[in-house]
Amino acid sequence: MSETPETTQLLTPSEVAEIFRVSPNTVTRWANAGKLAVIFTPGGTRRYSEAQVLALRAGLDDQR
Repeated sequence: MSETPETTQLLTPSEVAEIFRVSPNTVTRWANAGKLAVIFTPGGTRRYSEAQVLALRAGLDDQR
């Protein structure tokens, strides 16, 4: 099953930071650098696709 914007689980910067064990500011820098796609809610808050975050983490784990 492929994810659509309606079914994608979204994570907050703090949740992503916890997964990678970095600060939320680091997550924002990664998004600004294009390493992680950001989704802005209508209110302007940042959210990140859980699937993309977990795929990035798996890729980093593979490099170790």
